Parts: sequence; structure tokens; C-alpha cells
Amino acid sequence: MTARVVGLRHPYAWVCFVILAATMGAVTLVLILRLCIVLRSHDVKPRESLSLLIVAGSGGHTTEILRLVGSLSSAYSPRHYIIADTDTMSANKINSFEHDRVDRDSSALSSSYHIHRIPRSREVHQSWLSTACSTLRSLWLSFPLVHGIKPDLVLCNGPGTCVPVCVSALLLGVLGIKKVIIVYAESICRVETLSLSGKILFYLSDYFIVQWPTLKEKYPKSVYLGRIV
Repeated sequence: MTARVVGLRHPYAWVCFVILAATMGAVTLVLILRLCIVLRSHDVKPRESLSLLIVAGSGGHTTEILRLVGSLSSAYSPRHYIIADTDTMSANKINSFEHDRVDRDSSALSSSYHIHRIPRSREVHQSWLSTACSTLRSLWLSFPLVHGIKPDLVLCNGPGTCVPVCVSALLLGVLGIKKVIIVYAESICRVETLSLSGKILFYLSDYFIVQWPTLKEKYPKSVYLGRIV
């Protein structure tokens, strides 16, 4: 026991500790600087099409996000939809929406869409302790998916699934792989307060859209465009 204590007090051990601490501090500082640069950079080069990643939640979230996507031109292609693996309804809504899109606009025939599934960050009535674990698992599986897609733009409106997806998209920029524009549109149901996802992504999104003037007053950084869905 005495020998172990003496070993820890050896000058070489302290030198190693200082070097390790300095290295970790430097890496942390670089990542923070990269994060600040990515969050402040909104430059997007003009292009003929934009790869779009859409996070669809269950129920009303999916209905709202599809209305928003319906107002976009066919230049937003290909379109990648991410839904929770326990969501049994959104896939049908998305397929129906995309088929109707082709029926309305023949130019949409040239565009494509894909549906991907990831674990839900939080189920209804799930405890906050287990939510932390499920969110980390969702993030772990989201990053390789987002990295493989490498979208130009992420569009979401509040389901819990969007948080790990947006964090993964942000990491692409922090790691110098690709700058991804994150657009968050708060649900029309949110009149005076932000959703939990909104409170998190308010600081991480490039454009944060609200649909009520009361939210614009509380959050000046947000963009108020009136009712968009």
C-alpha cells in the first residue's frame, strides 16, 4: 500500500497527469471553437438541388412536417425521412404524401425519397433517468446514419427523435466533414412556451422558426413567419 502511494507521488506520474490534462483541455477547446464556428456559419453555396433530411414524429408532428415539405419544390431532393422504430403510422403517411406529390406534379417523378428508422429518444411517460440512456443509444445509431446520408439541410419540428439527429448533423460540421444547415420549426401548438426539443435546439439550429408572435417576443433570435402549416 505504501509503495503504491509513493508511486503515485513520483514526479514522472505528475508530469504524465499534467500532459494528459493539458491534452484533454486543448482538445476540448478546439471542439468548442469548432462548435462556435459551425453555429455562426450560415453560408450555403448555390446548387441545383439540396439533399433534405426530415425528422417526422408521430401523430400531429408528422402531419405538420409533411405540410411544410409539401410547400417545398422538387429541388429538395433526395428526401430522407427519419422516424422512430416504434412509430407504426408515419411511414404510411409519408408514402401516401409522396405518391400524391407525384400525382400533382409530374416533375416530382425524378425525385426520390427514403425512410429510415432509429430508436425513439423518449417514449410517453418514460422516466428521465432511462430517457438519458435511450437518447444516448439513439445518438449512437443516428450518427452513422446521418454521416452516410450527409444531407445539406435537416428539417424538423419537435419530436424527441430530432434531437440526436440534429446533434449528429452538428457533429459533421464540428468534425470538419460537412456543414449541415439545421432548420427547426416549432409546432403550431406551441403558443407561449417552447417544447423540450425546442428549448434544446434553439441554441443548436441555424434557423429557428416560431408560428406565434408571443414566442418571437420571448426568443428574439427566432424567425416569425406567421402560420406556416
